[in-house]
Amino acid sequence: MLTTLSCCCNMPVVKVNCWNNMKVQIKSITQWGGVLLLSFSSCYVNANKLIKPNILFIAVDDLKPLIRDYGTAKVQTPNIDKLASQSTVFTRAYSQYPVCGPSRMSILTGLRPESNGIMNLKDKIRDVNPSVITLPQFFKNNGYETAATGKIFDPRNTTSRSEEEVLSWSIPYQRPKHGLKGKTRLAVESIDEPDEKFVDGGILKRGKKLLKQMANKNKPFFLAVGFKKPHLPFVAPKKYYDLYSRESFDLASYQSAPEDADTTYLFHKNQELRGYKPTPIKGGEIKPYPKGKLSSAHQKELLHGYFASVSFIDSLVGELLEELEKTGQAENTVIVFWGDHGFHLGDHGLWGKHTTMEQANHVPLIIKIPGSKANRYAKPVELLDVFPSLTEAAGLSIPNNLQGTSLVSLVTGKLKSIDKVAISQYKRKGAYGYSMRTEQYRYTQWVTPSGKVVYRDLYDLINDPLETKNIINTPEGKLLEVELNKQLHTNSAGLKRLK
Repeated sequence: MLTTLSCCCNMPVVKVNCWNNMKVQIKSITQWGGVLLLSFSSCYVNANKLIKPNILFIAVDDLKPLIRDYGTAKVQTPNIDKLASQSTVFTRAYSQYPVCGPSRMSILTGLRPESNGIMNLKDKIRDVNPSVITLPQFFKNNGYETAATGKIFDPRNTTSRSEEEVLSWSIPYQRPKHGLKGKTRLAVESIDEPDEKFVDGGILKRGKKLLKQMANKNKPFFLAVGFKKPHLPFVAPKKYYDLYSRESFDLASYQSAPEDADTTYLFHKNQELRGYKPTPIKGGEIKPYPKGKLSSAHQKELLHGYFASVSFIDSLVGELLEELEKTGQAENTVIVFWGDHGFHLGDHGLWGKHTTMEQANHVPLIIKIPGSKANRYAKPVELLDVFPSLTEAAGLSIPNNLQGTSLVSLVTGKLKSIDKVAISQYKRKGAYGYSMRTEQYRYTQWVTPSGKVVYRDLYDLINDPLETKNIINTPEGKLLEVELNKQLHTNSAGLKRLK
């Protein structure tokens, strides 16, 4: 980002590119024949004060990489597409745990779930890790004004909302007011009402208000905005349902278990979806989803609901970014856009998250640093990397305890690639599944608390992206496992059950 330094006394204007090395040196500014040497460790210089970049942190619940920049042509997300065209898009980003609370706590602490202590929706972060410094808390401690609206922390994992709010947020957190939720327990519902009557519309309204408020203060801000859709139920304004023809949706092409795979640890029974009900035939009774594979009609209804919900959120994201432009702070704001985990939409017969598989853990991650060129990065990265990335982007020292890797050098173009794997985990039936993604493979070990490996699987994501065949017991797989096992253990920091 080129930034202008100017002052009185007719001193010459100096333009500074400060994103390349995150250090600014301004030399040889002549004032009446004298030489003034200034060194700055922050990112921006404006007149006589240092200005650190703002942070806009946009979280979307249950959003898989279902946007055009990830290859999904059908979905209509023009605003996220526009952001992606100006940013670095990480096309192979992964969550650390395919459940809202643990995934969010991982990105917000910069620690793997076993390291921060949150691997379910019951444990409280300040009970299991009372001294941990969260991402917004870190920025607050470093002079930022911090605020949030919507779902950032999962409230089920905070000791008390008031305690976490005091630690993390400079501006008191206001819970979203109840908006339209639709009929009781219907999975899919189109309601002909304006955006602002829905919960996420209220979150946007609060976010825009906070942007205006924080942009006018003499300090950098960290604003977190967490949208709740496309989490079930898929309740959204009718106009977003009208963007799509239900019959045009293609069902998942592979709806069976992978060949040579034991589903004991891999699969669930779609419990999350079955907590909701399909839309009844007009005048009919509301009944649960039938057992077994869903009918084509039910699947298309769910796809319609998910896509409509994504387009709803896209519109709200567009309004939020437009408001940022109006404040005049867009060129001084780092933006990160992310989903907390993936979502099965019928592949392998699954709906929801809660697996170690690709569809449950692959997430969108978009980072925009002012002055950096648009880019696509197609090697594995993790949500765990966001904390150190934002820290470096702000010109702050990265805490030594963080377990991720800063991605700033990839965004700025200083590096073309980094040597990294992505690891997700999940607990089922008393075992811990550790799933590692390399550039080509996904290798998983399921381990008991004592360290005994009870199941393994291996998929070739280049030649079999739909994960239709577990190749762990093939001659090729047996050879690959020797190296992949070493690689998993080499990258096992924070994975306590791996021996």
